[in-house]
Amino acid sequence: MRHELYRVADLPVLQNRTFADPESARASASADMLLVQDEASGLIFNQAFDADKLSYDADYQNEQAHSGQFQKHLNDVEAIIARHFKGQELIEVGCGKGYFLELLKGLGYSITGIDPAYEGDNGDVIKAPFTRGLGLSAEAIVLRHVLEHIQDPLSFLAVIAEANQGGQIYIEVPCFDWILEHRAWFDLFYEHVNYFRLDDLRRMFGTVHEAGHLFGGQYLYIVADLATLRLTPEQPVPRLTLPEGFTASLDRAVQIIQAAPEQGSAIWGASSKGVIYSLFLQRAGVAVDRVVDINPAKQGRYLPLSGARVSSPQEAMDALPEGANLFVMNSNYLEEIKRMTGGRYVYHAVDSASFQ
Repeated sequence: MRHELYRVADLPVLQNRTFADPESARASASADMLLVQDEASGLIFNQAFDADKLSYDADYQNEQAHSGQFQKHLNDVEAIIARHFKGQELIEVGCGKGYFLELLKGLGYSITGIDPAYEGDNGDVIKAPFTRGLGLSAEAIVLRHVLEHIQDPLSFLAVIAEANQGGQIYIEVPCFDWILEHRAWFDLFYEHVNYFRLDDLRRMFGTVHEAGHLFGGQYLYIVADLATLRLTPEQPVPRLTLPEGFTASLDRAVQIIQAAPEQGSAIWGASSKGVIYSLFLQRAGVAVDRVVDINPAKQGRYLPLSGARVSSPQEAMDALPEGANLFVMNSNYLEEIKRMTGGRYVYHAVDSASFQ
């Protein structure tokens, strides 16, 4: 049995794919979300998800490491890995563009990466899915921001456990409890088929060495023994309900923009959160003057469905008047953004309790 939690129509299929022109962006693929909880496993996922709709290419940009704040997060992750895996052979499954893998290699780790979409030239990265047929195994597996994209996460972990013949695993995923607590409806994406809570991860393993929150509570992590993977929980799982006013912050933003259109406004952050936020503001009948991102690969390009153009910070600051409303998509970066912009704007951290 499954019960419905949330539904929304016409989300971008790939929210981090950018486009060369606004027409292509507006014509890009969309799909629906029907978020449900499975009453047996307790897991939360998009029942309307179709993996065949997803196709990653060079126009897909999700590199966060341009931010000093995110680099600090990666150092925090490395500290956890060092506590448990120092001196061990590692495999990073889903290493993406290889930034974290290169960070670990630079610190002396012995690590192999696996990702079919890898675009670099590191000989220690295999451009393929992780299967037993590769004949690879290691003492520990690193799985960062992969499991939320996998349609059947328990089966996927079972394949890894079998292929690797046990071993330890580090898993990191977004935290659904944080999304609920902060009414962060803009953190629900089509690409993320699964939404995990800390208890969900704990239930998956008989032996958990360490588990907790990272990145200001927005991410979860667990270090566990792969050989103790459980395909079904030992105890019944409580039924989840969404908090009241889950999407109320959208109305608040509309009011702020409509109250003083001459004041100017911008969204800071053209990754997943900003893509969803700008699209739903547009659908509510308002538009910000700028969408800003520090990632050079996004600048001058256009966001899916909304067709919003991405500005560099300098371009935005040259155009926006002092006192403009700046909607900061991730409060982890708020102080960094204030420093970068000289404190000249009115800053709204849309994921903070004060904005609800």
